Amino acid sequence: MNQKNYKIQFPQTDYKSINLENNQNLAENLTVENSPILFGCRTGICGTCLVVIEGDIPPPSEEEKELLEILAPENPKARLACQIQLTNDIEITAYK
Repeated sequence: MNQKNYKIQFPQTDYKSINLENNQNLAENLTVENSPILFGCRTGICGTCLVVIEGDIPPPSEEEKELLEILAPENPKARLACQIQLTNDIEITAYK
């Protein structure tokens, strides 16, 4: 089977895009060397990795939705980067 790679871009930063395979977890692959995104707990409870996503990805879990309602109640593109499973090319920007 042909494994699909997806491009992760960080617009408005000096970070180069990276390519990851289908369904890879971002938290396991983004580091301070290759990403402007910070990670704390990596389990979706601290909110450190709150970002805005451009691109089509699976919807958040119920647990992630609960935290997003607190941290970014009016932003449907807000996600916790540590909880994203890649299924398409995406752009990640810091949540402001």
